[in-house]
Amino acid sequence: MFDKVSINLRAGDGGSGAVSFRHEKFVPYGGPDGGDGGRGGNVLVRADVSVDNLLKYRRRRVFRAENGRNGAGGKKHGRNGEDLVLKVPRGTLVKYATGDEGAVIDLVEVGDEVIAAHGGKGGWGNSHYATSTNQAPHIAQRGEAGEEKAVSLEMRLIADVGIIGYPNAGKSTLLAAASAARPKIAEYPFTTIEPVLGTVETGYDRFTLAEVPGLIKGAHQGKGLGHSFLQHILRTRILIHLLNGTSESPEDDLIKVNQELALYDPVLAKKVQIVALNKIDLPKVRDRLSLIRKDLERANVKARCISAATGEGVPELMAEAFRTLKQITAKESGSEISKKVFRPVPRESGITVEKKGETFVIHAPELERVIVGAGAGENELRWQVRNQLNRQGVGKLLEKAGAGSGSRVRCGELEWEW
Repeated sequence: MFDKVSINLRAGDGGSGAVSFRHEKFVPYGGPDGGDGGRGGNVLVRADVSVDNLLKYRRRRVFRAENGRNGAGGKKHGRNGEDLVLKVPRGTLVKYATGDEGAVIDLVEVGDEVIAAHGGKGGWGNSHYATSTNQAPHIAQRGEAGEEKAVSLEMRLIADVGIIGYPNAGKSTLLAAASAARPKIAEYPFTTIEPVLGTVETGYDRFTLAEVPGLIKGAHQGKGLGHSFLQHILRTRILIHLLNGTSESPEDDLIKVNQELALYDPVLAKKVQIVALNKIDLPKVRDRLSLIRKDLERANVKARCISAATGEGVPELMAEAFRTLKQITAKESGSEISKKVFRPVPRESGITVEKKGETFVIHAPELERVIVGAGAGENELRWQVRNQLNRQGVGKLLEKAGAGSGSRVRCGELEWEW
């Protein structure tokens, strides 16, 4: 199971607008009829029930959406590019590698989605630039480039109950005894190196049980399986803390594991835990069972005694886990849960003017993409751009910046005397 990958996304470019004029018999002065370009496709990340890992995104790292098509004469709009939908498991976090997004999008439920990279806008056709004083515009607009984003996908297991404990405590055996899951079981520690899910049925009810890989001292700093283990526990509702009855001090194991949880995230230390002492079928554990219980009681811990290997006490443990889940669900439904809302920031801030040396540079994203059609030279294009700037009040911005008659002005690749 791959639970963290980094990928590069490229949204589709917008299609360019068309420079076209009506040429029909018996229709004099047809006028401009250039159509707009289509929007570039977005790249969406969506939680889907059919996906349970991120392996696909380890094999391939670059994903591109479709470009929009160019506009055409007759005011024909170019086709929009198709969105690219990347399916991920439920419980995946989408994090931007760079940029000012600052948001971590949490795809908790099936169907949750986010537009990770926006497609470029389609360019305007020349029909948009017609005015009473400019009835035959020879300019259109180039399609906007689609966004390029580097994001990381991090899958965090979503389960009702998580089994935690030191390595070799018998977590895999317990999961196999309580559900139909078949995790790898062996006598050596770190048998499980990735989370395993199973479904537990208690009468007509059911819940998901997850075995999460064991950890060691220093796991909150990344030692052992470290963060690969701890990040998944954040998504569980309650925890079954499994203790190894053959350990020299199960009480110390309990304390050490809880310390690692608290150091990684204080929220983990507050999760409800059901403590279970495993391997009571072994004679050496039964002989010292009363002593272990006394040690745990001194730590104010009441533990259930089970044998995951023989099934002794497992049904009762699962029943207690389900009762606890119902109690927590009732409390959560009675309280309002606040959700973070991430509001997108506009990518363009309008027209601005700045002075660079002796030249006043106009930043106008929409006009910087202006293209010239056939039959119009550079002077025509310069006049068309200047005409559009005047309509949008750029003259006042230039005066405010200190420009006067004869000042050099630049917009995109064009430069002229104001």
